[in-house]
Amino acid sequence: MVDRGNTYKDNVSQLISWGHWFSFFNIIAAMLLGTRYITQSGWPETLLGQIYQLLNWVGHFSFLVFAVYILIIFPASFLIPSKKLMRLFAVLVATGGLTLMLLDIYAYETLHLHLTPLVWELLLSGEKTDMNAQWQYLFIGVPSIFLLELALSEWIWRKRRQLSHKNVGVPIAIMFASCFISSHLIHIWADAYLYRPVTSQRSNFPISYPLTAKTFMEKYGLLDRQEYQRRRDEIAVKYNNEILYPMDNILFSANPKEPKNILIVMIDSLRSDMLNPVVMPNLSNFSEENIQFSHHYSSSNDAMAGLFGLFYGLPGSYASNVRNEGLTPALLQILEEQKYQFGLFSADNFKNSLYYQSIFREENASKYPIKSKKPWLADKEATDKLDHWLTQREKNTPWFAYLELKNVAKYETGGKYVRPFQPSLDNEVSIQEDKTALLLKNSYNNAAFYVDGLLSLLFETLKLNGQLDNTVVVITSNHGIEFNETGSNSWGSNTNYSQYQLQVPLVIHWPNKAPQKIDTLSSHLDLVPTLMEGALSVNSPSKNYSSGHNLFELTEMQRDWVIAGDSRDIVVVQPEKTTVVDKFGNYRVYDSNYKLQPEVKPQLSVLMQVMHELQRFYYKDE
Repeated sequence: MVDRGNTYKDNVSQLISWGHWFSFFNIIAAMLLGTRYITQSGWPETLLGQIYQLLNWVGHFSFLVFAVYILIIFPASFLIPSKKLMRLFAVLVATGGLTLMLLDIYAYETLHLHLTPLVWELLLSGEKTDMNAQWQYLFIGVPSIFLLELALSEWIWRKRRQLSHKNVGVPIAIMFASCFISSHLIHIWADAYLYRPVTSQRSNFPISYPLTAKTFMEKYGLLDRQEYQRRRDEIAVKYNNEILYPMDNILFSANPKEPKNILIVMIDSLRSDMLNPVVMPNLSNFSEENIQFSHHYSSSNDAMAGLFGLFYGLPGSYASNVRNEGLTPALLQILEEQKYQFGLFSADNFKNSLYYQSIFREENASKYPIKSKKPWLADKEATDKLDHWLTQREKNTPWFAYLELKNVAKYETGGKYVRPFQPSLDNEVSIQEDKTALLLKNSYNNAAFYVDGLLSLLFETLKLNGQLDNTVVVITSNHGIEFNETGSNSWGSNTNYSQYQLQVPLVIHWPNKAPQKIDTLSSHLDLVPTLMEGALSVNSPSKNYSSGHNLFELTEMQRDWVIAGDSRDIVVVQPEKTTVVDKFGNYRVYDSNYKLQPEVKPQLSVLMQVMHELQRFYYKDE
């Protein structure tokens, strides 16, 4: 067809008419590919859930394609004068869009994730893995998509007048718009009234951001916030199969050993370099006589996720689901079933809400209240009460004791235990620290020294009572603390994932085990399987109830990484680097001194394993 006499206005009008129909048929193509997401996500059980999925399927993909048309192809119709060149440009855009969709489908089916910067890095990684090899085969189909788009473009150009005369364009546009608006209105209602068959679909499709309006509805009296909170709590109980924890029944050895007593001492905010003969001489001597894990990491840089990992053996990303569903740590459940006596002592009376919400029963945690308000006095009172409990408890019954000390986190010295510590003890970077940092760190060191004195009294009590012969003693911390050693203006905890905030001491006394220093990477997630297998005669594979491994088997395996983080960040700690991935899929790689390495890419094989572990305990429909 030759249109040499056509004016610019006629050319644009023809291209716009053609573009509408070209977009329509690409909407159909996108919807057909979109059925792969539905197949992967599953079909809702309720009628409204099914209606929403159909409306969302039609509305979402029609909106995506139409948005590409409005933002790219429509303006180009005014800028590219040649009809053939303009149609070729549109074909290239459509081919690129469908190719991206195929890649997103593959990522969703493989990782259950949509395309993000992190997923792109995984796909573009040069590592030779099955995933990396398979996705590249998708590009074989790109020429076919291009030829089909080219043929479609030519056919529509030849038939555009006939298609326009059918007068179906407006009804089709109304249908697509109605589906799009209806799906968002349904989601607004479902989000406000916690209708799970709808809200659980919010991430099924790529670039999906369904509307919510709880604040608006509350403002105009359409939503009662208290009633909403009540329903949310009920829903959390009703759908208690989101987390499969444990994944199977826990089995025990046919020839169980005599149960061991268990004592866990958790020193809030104690970082690993405090374990030295000057700052903590008693704990240092105790570690020399027992088992020290010199590269041990908390499961997070904040108290709640660190404690969660310690007691559940699961990464912090599971914490909110576990808390909502009211699941009990498998370790504590087994202890109760085996009739262990519980002695729980906390210098701040278990102020952290995680204890009552997810870890201890309230009647156990409130049995031995601490009255002292000053942290150093409260630590002394808690330790004294534990000492008294150990000597007065019922004999011939196994026991579990937990002691939480808070003085180190408050930097309080306890008077007579004050002694000057020189900057040279604090690492080579301490010389460059300002006076404020040195002052704070000196107080911190003295607080650790004071707690070390309390530990000495506790060790003495255990020895005098003959308890060490059949008691597992664990000394550790929930996280570390930083005094801006990384030079990034980071202080305290929960500000970055450097070794100062993640690396903590772990010293274990285990009856009949020889003293040793284990240099292999270890994690809070490893404590649960260690106690379950070694002290409680559990015979089930640790993967059924934990993401960790038995600490005493680490030397036999090649462990190159451990998981940390929380619901916001995924953190992969390796000997030479730390990778942080946020909830949007953006990643940052730091060296061992926590200096950003912008040119370093994440390691595909490691991230694949981490992502699998972070999804493994979620319930999946067969």
